[in-house]
Order: sequence, then structure tokens, then C-alpha cells
Amino acid sequence: MAFYRKNIGGLHQAVRIASGVAVVVAASVYLAGPTAWLVTLGGAGFALTGLVGYCPMCAMAGIGRGGVS
Repeated sequence: MAFYRKNIGGLHQAVRIASGVAVVVAASVYLAGPTAWLVTLGGAGFALTGLVGYCPMCAMAGIGRGGVS
């Protein structure tokens, strides 16, 4: 039983995962202090939405797997 319906497709998921990981790596290399932690958490959250295939902001905007609903 799923608690959510996937609302982003395969390519969108791959782009989110790759960009989220890139942000995490860049933040940990180039930033320091609280800023690094905040940017790292944001990148991790972005990658997490790619991993699970569900984006709450896309759901609120009405954007589904087939484009704008």
C-alpha cells in the first residue's frame, strides 16, 4: 500500500538525484558553517524527492507525470 502517488517521471527523477548529490558535494567542499549545513540539507531533500518519485511542490502545483494536470 502506497501513501503517495508518484508524480515525477524517470528522467525527472534522475535529474533530481544527480543535481541533489551535486549540491551536497559542492556545499560540503565550498561552503562552511551553518550555510553549508542548510545547503546540504536542501540538496539532500531534492535528491530524496528524486529517489521516492514524489515531489510535494509539484503535487501542489498540479504537475503530474504527464505534464501539467
